[in-house]
Amino acid sequence: MDYHPVVGRITTLLSERGVWYETFEHEAVRTSEEAAAVRTGYTLTQGAKALIVRVRHKERGKHFAMFVLPGSARFVEAAVREEFGFSDVRFATETEVAELTGGVLPGGVPPFGNLFGLPVYVDESLLVHEKIIFNAGDRSFSVGMLARDFATLVAPVRGNFANT
Repeated sequence: MDYHPVVGRITTLLSERGVWYETFEHEAVRTSEEAAAVRTGYTLTQGAKALIVRVRHKERGKHFAMFVLPGSARFVEAAVREEFGFSDVRFATETEVAELTGGVLPGGVPPFGNLFGLPVYVDESLLVHEKIIFNAGDRSFSVGMLARDFATLVAPVRGNFANT
């Protein structure tokens, strides 16, 4: 199959860094629930849901950021505002997501915001798992890896902004 080039960027990064990972090819999925149904050996809670959000910060102004949380959780805007001092929090549109990611479709966005020049925030509840899994740039391709390796490679800001 032909996948979005981001798939190759992620698998190359993981291989070059020598971290353990496994890949899954599956039918195209958009939601975390659909993804969990086709990923053998992983739960919905281990799924890393990557959301691109436009925020405003009093010192940094308006910018886009990536928030990563368990697939079973809901993004809590009030928690993001309070914990990180953001205002004007809103989800990126499909057009904005495509522009920021080089054409990756919503549902296929990987939690590697650093590949797109985006600051990354991760909810602590995702990192309690030994392994996590995510769509790696394409709705038909997932990568499972150790949560600790994800945290090392992406160096996200950690917080509590998900309703689990």
